[in-house]
Amino acid sequence: MDAGAETGPYATVTDNPGTSRTVARQALAEQLFAANYPKLAGWIRRLVDDDETAHEIASEAFVRLLSKWSSIDKLDSPQGYLYMIATNLVRDHWRKTERERKAMRNVSAGTDPEPFSDPVQDVDVRELLAGLPARLRDPFLLHYYAGF
Repeated sequence: MDAGAETGPYATVTDNPGTSRTVARQALAEQLFAANYPKLAGWIRRLVDDDETAHEIASEAFVRLLSKWSSIDKLDSPQGYLYMIATNLVRDHWRKTERERKAMRNVSAGTDPEPFSDPVQDVDVRELLAGLPARLRDPFLLHYYAGF
C-alpha cells in the first residue's frame, strides 16, 4: 500500500467487515489501471488524433468501468469490457465532432464565400490569340469557335 494511503482518498477502514475484500478490489483496480491505461490511451490517441482527448476518453472509460466494479468481478475479461467502453466513447466523440462540423457549415453557409481568383484563369484570350502567328491562330479559331 502507498505511503499516506491510510489517510488519503484511497483509505480503507480496517474495522469494517469485508475490508480485505475492499483492499483486494482496490489492488485489482490499481493493477488493471497500471497494466492497461498506457495501451488504451495510445490506442485511443490513434483514433482521435489528439493527446488530450485520448487521455480524457481513457480516464472516462476507467471511471465507468470502476463504477460498475461489482459486476466486473463476474466478467471473464475486464480489459475487453474496458475497451468496449472506450470504443463507445470514441464513437460518441466522433458523432459530437461531426455535429459540430455540420453546425459550422450551416453557420458559414449563410455567408458569401470569399471571391476566388486563380491567376492562371486571369488570362486575356484575345491577347493570346493576337500574339499567335496567323498560321496557328486561324486553325485554333476555326476549331474552337467554328466547329471545324
